[in-house]
Amino acid sequence: MAVVDAGGYAQAAEALHKSQSSVTYAVQKLESLLGVKAFEIRGRKAILTPTGQLLYRRARALLDEASGLEKAARTLSAGWEAEIRVAMEIIFPTWLMLRCLDRFAAEAPHTQIELIESVLGGTPEALLQGQADLAISGLIPPGFLGEPLMRMRVILTAHPDHPLHRLGRELTIQDLRAHRQLLVRESGSKRATRPSVEAAERWTVSHMATSIEAARTGHGYAWFPEDKIRDELAAGILKKLPLREGGERFVELYLVFADRDSAGPGARRLAEIIRELVASECARSAAAPVHVGPRVNPLADGTPGRRQAPAASGPIVHARTGDARRGSKRQAR
Repeated sequence: MAVVDAGGYAQAAEALHKSQSSVTYAVQKLESLLGVKAFEIRGRKAILTPTGQLLYRRARALLDEASGLEKAARTLSAGWEAEIRVAMEIIFPTWLMLRCLDRFAAEAPHTQIELIESVLGGTPEALLQGQADLAISGLIPPGFLGEPLMRMRVILTAHPDHPLHRLGRELTIQDLRAHRQLLVRESGSKRATRPSVEAAERWTVSHMATSIEAARTGHGYAWFPEDKIRDELAAGILKKLPLREGGERFVELYLVFADRDSAGPGARRLAEIIRELVASECARSAAAPVHVGPRVNPLADGTPGRRQAPAASGPIVHARTGDARRGSKRQAR
């Protein structure tokens, strides 16, 4: 390996702090043991033979694997977790989470990540059932502590040719009830959240991507996080519905540890990365002023008439700092 990497016997001897004769002897002994010729001399250079090239590639792979195993052992012995489970409310920007995970992987490549994409009650349920070490949730279950992370804008949209757009006026709740509403099924086992629009017809799907595809092809209306439909809005495939009240709303997301006190260094570092990148993106997208209002359910609740946050220029509205203790008591887990 050293002869190839350094460019010759003399250079390898210098890199290894050995004499050239000892390096030459080691190569000759290896060739004798393997019964093959790894190098041939051309002029003053040692060149790999075809067999030597194969051996070099295999040896390089083995050394890289051994080095990776050694690094993994050092990481785990230092206390970094072998796996971190993250429950993420689906309205959180996927691209932003992937960026967070990519940065974390650069620091802890041997820590596995399990990302649980959940809807509404499914996220706090993952915490309560011990299925997640860290969560980004719109709800904080009793007994847990939550840190305000960011606020997402959610808007009511439909295809431009949808009958609701053709009414040519501000819409009311009665208008919505006469048409098909698209919903994303709550992933929690209890599924306690009930839609309050009481539309004449509802399609409930398991994935937001399915709901978006249904809306963009004219099959109904829905509230979507603006970040998830940015391309459709820009292309004119989806258009905001002029609902008199409630057509635009904001959802607060929180960063929640399953157990902050006993969280490992990996979970703590990942949480730190999430905070940093979310704050950076919120600052970049010119955040709106903070407005604290009642929580709304953007996927299953279409009731207008609730207090709304001020409009903002970007889909990610505001990063929050500090702790919000919203559980009924200090962390129980």
